[in-house]
Amino acid sequence: MSARARFILAVIVLFLLMTGPFLLTALIVWVETEGEGRGLLVSVLAPHLGLGTMLTALGFAAGVGVVRLLFRQYVQGLLRMSEHLRLMLGANRGFRVQLEGPPEVQALATAANQLACQRDELMCDVEAQIARAKESVELEKNRLATLMSELTQSVVVCNLDGRVLLYNNRARMQFRALSEAPGVAGGGELIGLGRSIYGVFERNLIAHALDTIQQRLRRGVTQPQANFVTTTRAGQLLRVQMAPVLMVAARGEGGEKGERGERGDGSEDAAGAAEAVPAAASERTVTGFILMLDNITRNFETESRRDQMLHNLTEGNRASLANVRAAADMLEFEDLTDDMRTRFRKVVRDEVQAMSQRLDQTANEFADSLKARWPLEEMLGADLIAAVQRRIEARIGLPTKLEEIDESLWVKVDSFSLMQAITYLASRLSDEFEVREVRFRLTAAGRLVHLDLIWSGQAMSTETVMSWELEAMRIEGESSPLTVRDVIDRHDGEMWLEREKVRHRAFFRILLPAATPQEQAEPDTYLRGESRPEYYDFDLFAWSEKSHGLEDRLLSELTYTVFDTETTGLNPSQGDEIIQIGATRILNGKLLRSESFEQLVDPQRPLAPESAKIHGITCEMLRGQPTIDKVLPAFHAFAADTVLIAHNAAFDMRFLQLKEAETGLRFDQPVIDTLLLSAVIHPNQESHRLEAIAERLGLTIVGRHTALGDAIVTAEVFLKLVPLLAEKGIRTLRDAREAAEKSYYARIKY
Repeated sequence: MSARARFILAVIVLFLLMTGPFLLTALIVWVETEGEGRGLLVSVLAPHLGLGTMLTALGFAAGVGVVRLLFRQYVQGLLRMSEHLRLMLGANRGFRVQLEGPPEVQALATAANQLACQRDELMCDVEAQIARAKESVELEKNRLATLMSELTQSVVVCNLDGRVLLYNNRARMQFRALSEAPGVAGGGELIGLGRSIYGVFERNLIAHALDTIQQRLRRGVTQPQANFVTTTRAGQLLRVQMAPVLMVAARGEGGEKGERGERGDGSEDAAGAAEAVPAAASERTVTGFILMLDNITRNFETESRRDQMLHNLTEGNRASLANVRAAADMLEFEDLTDDMRTRFRKVVRDEVQAMSQRLDQTANEFADSLKARWPLEEMLGADLIAAVQRRIEARIGLPTKLEEIDESLWVKVDSFSLMQAITYLASRLSDEFEVREVRFRLTAAGRLVHLDLIWSGQAMSTETVMSWELEAMRIEGESSPLTVRDVIDRHDGEMWLEREKVRHRAFFRILLPAATPQEQAEPDTYLRGESRPEYYDFDLFAWSEKSHGLEDRLLSELTYTVFDTETTGLNPSQGDEIIQIGATRILNGKLLRSESFEQLVDPQRPLAPESAKIHGITCEMLRGQPTIDKVLPAFHAFAADTVLIAHNAAFDMRFLQLKEAETGLRFDQPVIDTLLLSAVIHPNQESHRLEAIAERLGLTIVGRHTALGDAIVTAEVFLKLVPLLAEKGIRTLRDAREAAEKSYYARIKY
């Protein structure tokens, strides 16, 4: 029975206790008195009936007031205390019961707080012991996280259902580059833990590669692999190497069966497992697969351009060579007239000139395809200049300054040999021409970059420059077999000397190949709560699409997309629009902060000035952003195969539902509302605003009133609510939705 029902019952009982004896006595007297006695009784009691009724009403009102006071101080006070005690026991250990109400309730609260302090001391000791025991495990996890995050090759590991259970940062950036709409939230809807790899690759292609690996396993191949090339939906060309994740099941002499994990990459662990278990006594089962990805689009285009170049050089010159040969044959005739001889010589000259022009044109058009094959790295030009400055100042003590540096330029260089060459030139300038300072300039020149080493001082001859270019480099006891010319040729570049007579300066200009700017991870793209994002979850090896129905799944087992919207106003049915969507994901009870979605949206309507005071978004920030018909498909893909979570979800879902006809997209997955769940767990609390819930649960709010900031706070609140729901017997998605629908706040509509 609820507290309200108990209060109403207490009032009814009080009414009966106060009026029952009076009414019963009057009834008995009325029944026992007959005839004239009843009239006499009425005449005697009538003058006093009003006074008695008034006194009874006043007594009843006073009784109700006393019952209400006792109810609020004892019944509701103890109910609030029980909710606070549950918070101290689970979600917020630092929470303490407030000392309020009558002395008896305050004494109980004081005793509860003292017990909580003793419990915290014991828990801290236990946690310290657990932390010491987990140090080695955490060390291995950190090593794995560091290794996977820093690998230069894209690596993705999936279970047999194609769900991603491990990926590294390189894969994350590459998948974003493969997005069909990379301008929307960075294309983050393709990669993520628990997401399906079939959003990028065809299911049949993966199945065929797995079948190939299975056949090779059956033939006894120790390290089976499959390779294929595929085109993504965005038109990118990927070369994929697939290796299996194997589970080795060994049978002992007694028939007992044990299992050992094995990687399909020929590592020492896999080799050790193979040696420990004879092939005849072991069974290798594929539990997942590893994908190593290379984007070969640019390489393929380069090879195609080279093929086209060779075709132009062969087919284009074939006719010219035939004409030259025919003219040469005719010139051998002795009886050839002078006019004819002159004409054939002109044919030879014209054809040779045409061939020369064709060669020059091809060389210019395919210049970047003819570069030397020395491995060059792409790096930011400003970083290269900074490294050269540090080396010159440290090795030869020559001051350096920057004159004009284009911060957006990327170069493709062998950075070490190039730094050696520039340092060598600066050293010769300092030793032979007494230069006391050098300056750097970095500017764009079409598909090339100009790197200038500038100084003031004596004039230098071209012969000196040539001798420096061709001598082996020696700097402060360090020698190199390369010359400056070797380094320049390695970059397929050029170097020359130029003079600025007006400013009495000179500079070496070095031509370097430009590189395509690389995508940089923005540090504020998501809110970091940990030192390193989570890129792996091995519990997903046991996860399967064929598990029991979604409604009967435990809340702790589900995958969630927690989202929030910022809008132009509070009336979606009257034309208000979404101006920002932010979302994050929860998988296996962990908040994946690194897997986020955040995108501003152009509402194509004016923004109320008062709304900017709440969310801080202005019209200028929205100008040029994608419209909702571009953003919703990306968010729909990000939230695919997950349960949606929002605070006051009816508000956000109404905005999405009103866009169904325009976009053709339906968000028909289950929805959980943390507002309703909070009301289920703490029905006696006055406020269920997100800030109030977070404060009760001991959470720190960061980035409030931004869509992504609110989504992250909502996710943290939900993770705190799950164990509190379990204490009330609410463990599955069905339980949570049914309990939420009975809440008072479920009646709110938009």
